[in-house]
Amino acid sequence: MTTARAAATFEPVGRSVAAARTFVRDTLQGWGYPEATDDAVVLTSELVTNAIIHAGTAVDVLCIRMADAVRVEVADRHAERELPLHSPQLQPTPLDREGGRGLMLCAALASRWGVDYTAEHKRVWFQLSVADPPAGTRAAGPELPVDELPLAEERIRVAVVRIDRGGLVSEWNDDAHDLFGYEPEKVIGKPLGDLAAWPHTPGTGTGLVEALQLSRWEGSYGIRCNDGRVTPVYASHMRLRNSAGDPSTICLMVRDRERAILQTPLRTPAGDSHGSEGRARGFPGGDSFEAFIGTPSPDDLDGLLQRTVERARDMLAADAAYLLLATDDETELEVRASTGLPSARQRFARVPVETGTGRYGSARLPSVHEDLMADPDAVPLLAATGMRSVVSVPLKVEGRLTGSLGVAAEVPGRYTNEEALRLQFAADRIALAVESARLGELERLRRGSLSFLVEASDLLAGTLDRDQTLALMAQMIVPTLASWCAVYTLPEQAEPELSYVLHEDEDRIDDLRALLSRIDPPDAVLVPGARQWRGPGDAAHTLAMRSSFLSLSIVGNTTLAEDAETSLATAATVGGETVVLPLVARNRVIGMLVLGKPTDEHFRQEILELAEDLSRRAALALDNARLYSERTTISQSLQRSLLPPGLPDIPGVEVEVIYRPAGEGNEVGGDFYDLFEIRDGTYGFAIGDVCGTGPEAAAVTGLARHALRLLAREGFGGPAVLERLNAAILDEGARGRFLTLLYGELWPQPDGSAVLKTVCAGHPPPLRLRPDGTVEQATESQPLLGVMDDLELHSEELVLDPGDVLLCVTDGVTERREGTRMLGDEGLIDVLTTCTGLTAGAVAARVLRTVERFAAEPASDDMAILTMRVPGQMNGNGE
Repeated sequence: MTTARAAATFEPVGRSVAAARTFVRDTLQGWGYPEATDDAVVLTSELVTNAIIHAGTAVDVLCIRMADAVRVEVADRHAERELPLHSPQLQPTPLDREGGRGLMLCAALASRWGVDYTAEHKRVWFQLSVADPPAGTRAAGPELPVDELPLAEERIRVAVVRIDRGGLVSEWNDDAHDLFGYEPEKVIGKPLGDLAAWPHTPGTGTGLVEALQLSRWEGSYGIRCNDGRVTPVYASHMRLRNSAGDPSTICLMVRDRERAILQTPLRTPAGDSHGSEGRARGFPGGDSFEAFIGTPSPDDLDGLLQRTVERARDMLAADAAYLLLATDDETELEVRASTGLPSARQRFARVPVETGTGRYGSARLPSVHEDLMADPDAVPLLAATGMRSVVSVPLKVEGRLTGSLGVAAEVPGRYTNEEALRLQFAADRIALAVESARLGELERLRRGSLSFLVEASDLLAGTLDRDQTLALMAQMIVPTLASWCAVYTLPEQAEPELSYVLHEDEDRIDDLRALLSRIDPPDAVLVPGARQWRGPGDAAHTLAMRSSFLSLSIVGNTTLAEDAETSLATAATVGGETVVLPLVARNRVIGMLVLGKPTDEHFRQEILELAEDLSRRAALALDNARLYSERTTISQSLQRSLLPPGLPDIPGVEVEVIYRPAGEGNEVGGDFYDLFEIRDGTYGFAIGDVCGTGPEAAAVTGLARHALRLLAREGFGGPAVLERLNAAILDEGARGRFLTLLYGELWPQPDGSAVLKTVCAGHPPPLRLRPDGTVEQATESQPLLGVMDDLELHSEELVLDPGDVLLCVTDGVTERREGTRMLGDEGLIDVLTTCTGLTAGAVAARVLRTVERFAAEPASDDMAILTMRVPGQMNGNGE
């Protein structure tokens, strides 16, 4: 049987989780079930978190008190059936899985639980068994000296007001008349809201109408008296029903300074029968530390701060409240929580600690501003908010400024030094808890930042491609650090160019790029740290206004209306804080990194510091990619210059060359080939391998290829050409490299054959394939070049008959390895044996395919394959 109900609705934002915890905790403690409170708060926190993250809708929380149990229901407006949970025995949820943990907790902690679906929503509920409270005192305060007992007038007036189910006053007792001056007939039948000066309901975000629907509620607000004054009251609401089943709410009210009469006393912890001095004294007016901020989780800094500002606003009957935390250098304060202020005063907006001279220009001292109209710049945070009077006090720990707490009202002269003392007393009591939670948050942020930077460094070090580096840089920033980002690069002696744009909403990327392309890029200055840039926000605002005016001037133009909507969306995209970080590598600005937030959002200082660390690593990676790209381009250009520009057509001879340099294209290969015409009817060919790679090998390669052509065309024969080349290499001294080289001269014959004279200087001998499949070594190997001074070489003559194939390769082919296996000369002969009847191109392709498939790993050495074939009788396949 249900004996009481309490309900609240929370928006789909992160801080709603803390508010939901507070709501459930206050409700269950108000019902007298402290033993069920902790479990209920844990389960509610997990379920509300899941609903906000996965459903993304408003969340309804309903607490139901029954005779022997407490039931809590968490419902969202998204009815997708993602949680198939009806078995009492659940498999353990993997730690890396996002969903399902709330239901696992329900199964572990709740006596009963379940999931209900309708067409409009999904409801997860759990039930906790509770025992009947023992007879006696539910809660008691410590013994106090007489002079520390709460003050009250000689006659204590407790206004008793009954509110019916429609929110209208149905009963008004004599004490209510004495306190507020209204005769019963003047107020009965009217909404209580017409009389209440309602601030913000701490922890729930509800208004008076919602509070009257709760089963139990305590707090402060004001009642407008018959003479126009507002009397602060402390009220206790209890919702009940009569014998006919009609619900109503009984409101007990006393003057706020007499709140101890109605306020639920704190439960004294076990082992502390006398209470602590702090609890005994409490705040002026009866507020203690726990009563002021509740009991949020020690690591819930956001919940602690939001609860603090809401309770501060309630305590001083203010229209707004805010709490700022100091940055590490204590020169600026960041907005970390606020209530009652417009959206422009969002979290992480920064204001200076010192805004002027004297007491009223510093956040280090308490201050009371009776009218901000007299000094509009006194409190920058409240500019253009409509607030007139404000009291602010510092939060200090061991004499060091850690933050500032302030409350404000829309009327002037609201606050005096007495309110400042009350607020300072509260600030002193919460400062240590706030600082402890802040340090815990900073430690978690630093650990996360370190992990983030390590992972970012690994990713950036894993590529030397410029475009991929730009993409990685942006993807690491969005959405982890910013909502959007852009990267400008600085080419040599050129204006900055927009190289990359990324937004967390892919549909906005093109519009954002178009907007940034219309405005001048930020200045490239060698100044460390983040600096603000108003260019994108101003340009987006101007564009949106023009589009809106144009669309309004031409009614019914759908295209213009869509353009205006796009412009407004883009303006919202870049309407928040935008910062520029220089990309500095090797003491030179190579670009700018731009980070942005949507409308009214700001960066927190820790995020900017993390972005600055990332920008340094990204700049070095980007510059390394640039240098690598330049080196690769130079290497590839040099490699192309060392290879022949083309192959001549040799009458009666098919020729095919395949060249494969090893590596990623950033090293000049040591293998080379050449085929050129010496004179009419005479052709020279060469294939060689210089020891090593790089510039030194490239120098020998260039020397060899060009010397071969020059000497051959001067009429020298093969041995003389190689002997002179050997002398030239030795003349290079230490810069020279030894060289293996196969050089030959070829004369096509009228009968279809071809005569060759070859000299093989330390190179793998060429192989000759005959039409019958026979493979033989075509020449003998002689000493290599670049080692001995007195080198005597001789040429060997060879006749290629029709159908014969001559295969010439470098050692990258024969020395292809996989583990201890090597292709070798025998393996190459076996492959060539299967190439009977193939064209020169097909033979070269088959050899290359065999080499590539011989091992799984890429080749570690350069390869050159030169095949020549004298065509015979064409086969039936046209080969």
